[in-house]
Amino acid sequence: MDGMKFATRESGLFQNYMFMERDTGAKHYFELPIIRAWEIYQTAIQKVSGLARTARGPVMSALPGKVAVDGITEIYGEKVFVLSFLQGRDPDWCKRPFFARYDEKATWLTDLVPAMGEKEFFYENKLQEILKIQS
Repeated sequence: MDGMKFATRESGLFQNYMFMERDTGAKHYFELPIIRAWEIYQTAIQKVSGLARTARGPVMSALPGKVAVDGITEIYGEKVFVLSFLQGRDPDWCKRPFFARYDEKATWLTDLVPAMGEKEFFYENKLQEILKIQS
């Protein structure tokens, strides 16, 4: 991390995203639970000045789009992940918060289930329509 911090400071370039591992062949080498990735991001972002807080994270580059883990909170007594799209297959999804039931073992968007008794995430029907059109 110190080398990356030095390279960033010297070059004036800053990270855009802290990506989580994708579902590829090497996933099992780098895979972390979502909660652990969020803890790492929170610890790192708290150690830099506001000018250096340009990196968004943790982010999953998933089928529906780039999904950021914005935090963990409790709503009506249920512990949840707060998520949002940074980019989505439908631009209307961007920056719209949504909630997933907290799961300390979840490592990817597909491991999560909607919170507060919802049957599906708000984007799922539209995603199926988009995928049908594209096929």
